Amino acid sequence: MMFLDQICFLLGFGIGEIVRQQSFAGPLGVDIIFLAAPLYLTLCVMSDGYSRTTLDSIEYSVTRSLFAVSLTGAVILAAIFLLGTGKDLSRLNITASLTLTALFLIIQRGLFVRNIRERYPSTESVLVIMDGMKTPWTAISAHHDILDVQADGLQADVSDPMRMHAIGSVLTLYDRVIVHCQPEYRSDWALILKGANVIGELAQPNLRELGAVSIGYFGTIPTLIIAKGPLSLPARLQKRMFDLTFAIPVILALLPLLSLVALAIKLDSPGPILFKQKRVGRGNTLFDVYKFRSMRHELNDLAGNRSASRDDDRITRVGRVIRRTSIDELPQLFNVLLGNMSLIGPRPHALGSLAGNQLFWDIDREYWRRHALKPGITGLAQVRGLRGATHEMSDLQKRLAADLEYVSNWTLLRDVRILVLTLKVVLHKNAY
Repeated sequence: MMFLDQICFLLGFGIGEIVRQQSFAGPLGVDIIFLAAPLYLTLCVMSDGYSRTTLDSIEYSVTRSLFAVSLTGAVILAAIFLLGTGKDLSRLNITASLTLTALFLIIQRGLFVRNIRERYPSTESVLVIMDGMKTPWTAISAHHDILDVQADGLQADVSDPMRMHAIGSVLTLYDRVIVHCQPEYRSDWALILKGANVIGELAQPNLRELGAVSIGYFGTIPTLIIAKGPLSLPARLQKRMFDLTFAIPVILALLPLLSLVALAIKLDSPGPILFKQKRVGRGNTLFDVYKFRSMRHELNDLAGNRSASRDDDRITRVGRVIRRTSIDELPQLFNVLLGNMSLIGPRPHALGSLAGNQLFWDIDREYWRRHALKPGITGLAQVRGLRGATHEMSDLQKRLAADLEYVSNWTLLRDVRILVLTLKVVLHKNAY
């Protein structure tokens, strides 16, 4: 991969120089490559650009490479400015050459990692050791080796150097070793793994239901970290700024439409313009969500026990139009301004929401995990077409899976993508 990265630099700067003066051997083409290529190589090594992870993940490989090439460009341009050599070297040409190089790096690394993953599904050699445990897990694939130490005459005996040698001779052949053993053997295996120069792990299948993410310490007492807490401060600021940057201009632009809808609702049926309902928000706390009223006031279901359905007699004439076009959701932009909702996030549910005649949280206890982030006007489940009435338990389970995927893998880029995709499903067949 290092060699291919250097080829990308040669191509990027070579093409940049040829375009500039139809000659690769000019003052920029050779001189800057001799500076940029080794500088990039050094920065890429320092930024984990050639680690094993780069062979497993295209995204990680490309981002590490782009980070290094960005630093390379910054260092070169800063050096040109400080040394005052701008008369001989074109900053624009250097930037263009670095951009070309970055493009070649993206293509090269993407193809390289994909080829590696196709040829070698697992770049990490894994050994699963069974000590007194006879049932292998479903996670073990054909690319993992399994060793039954008792069947092979081995023993985790830290008081016997020869037994330690026998086990150590096996462990050194692998990158990662996972031991599944009886509780009484764990302390010995822990010592063996710590001295084996491998990534060593002790399997704890009984912890699966807790969903522990790592181990921490409270003083000297080890603890299981079950939740990572909220997004980091920079991430929360990014999400909040994204919300406000979009919500404020949209509210101002839609004021005439909001006013017309409010007037139409008032003229169509008696009752308030807005419908207010308690829903479950971030941290499993309740808040008031706002929507344009689309049902007859006397038949409104504040608890949310009954989902709207096709030909629902509770829905007004105006309500049918605004529900079909999702205009009834627009007042939730004010929830975004208030800070109890976000543009993107799991949709907030009413306390009495049912699927298959069961409350949502009775169907799957994982339901409460979806509230680790603010609820949203739209979300991953919605752009996947998972919206409308929840007639069956599977309707809720599919949405919950999408919500948990979003909560566990939040990025600002994903929010942008979901917002764009939402525009394609505003007119959706499951809305009533």
